[in-house]
Amino acid sequence: MTTDSPHSDDQRWLDGADKVIASARSRPSRALRAAPALVLILFALAGPLLAPHPIDQPLVAPYATPDATAVLGGDLLGRDVLSRFLAGGGPLVLNALAIAALVTGAATLLGILAALRPGLGRWVERTADLAILVPAVLGIMLVALAWQDGGRLAIAAAATVLGIPYATRVVAAAAAPIAVSGYIETAAASGERLWYLIVREVLPNLRATLLALFGLRFVEAVYVVSVAAFLQLGPQPPTADWALMIRENSPGIMLNPLAVAIPALAVGVLALSVNLAADALMPKTGTTTEVPL
Repeated sequence: MTTDSPHSDDQRWLDGADKVIASARSRPSRALRAAPALVLILFALAGPLLAPHPIDQPLVAPYATPDATAVLGGDLLGRDVLSRFLAGGGPLVLNALAIAALVTGAATLLGILAALRPGLGRWVERTADLAILVPAVLGIMLVALAWQDGGRLAIAAAATVLGIPYATRVVAAAAAPIAVSGYIETAAASGERLWYLIVREVLPNLRATLLALFGLRFVEAVYVVSVAAFLQLGPQPPTADWALMIRENSPGIMLNPLAVAIPALAVGVLALSVNLAADALMPKTGTTTEVPL
């Protein structure tokens, strides 16, 4: 029989203290990496309140260069680009957040169920494999054309339904090693209900995966909604929308490039900042889950 020396106890205490200090030091860095996404999202949501002019009122000549009246110049109808830019980000952000939340939530439930119930999991995975074969843009176009009065709701519904299959496969793959681990089998053998296994046993171990998945789904939602708006599926003129601004003003890009560059840059920065924020907020753990052979 061996006994731990006082020196080994001191070493373990020092190692634990070092981990706590390192974690505390990393928090400001994580906050700084997540701050741009939060600031940009809040800015987009508050944008309509900051618009200096009505978004549908012509103020200058079409594609006018920036001046005192229109800081970013005019669009194809002479409307203030700055006002339309400030008013066009909120709907895009809200749509992307809703799509990402719905896709992640539905995929989490289906993926964990597929891992805990292999018989059901085979049907879920086969259905997901078939649904993944449908191109997202094609599916959205079909839904938008069939539901012509749906507008943004039709685009969001189509993007949600088409995003769930791939996300479900990701969650199922991450939950599979957890579902066959010893503590899950012990909890199931002791008579714990399925909802308990999902919420209390499996879900806490998928925090990093789900946070990363939410960030990726948000980025994809931004691009899908933007592409749909660029194709004039969903919001229609004279609605203020970043992607719609790019399409409308592209013929006059040589006259007033800001009318296209500003919303295009905003879409790219929004997607990049949210992806970085999700990566920064993911739990940093040094443990890995082993898959039994």
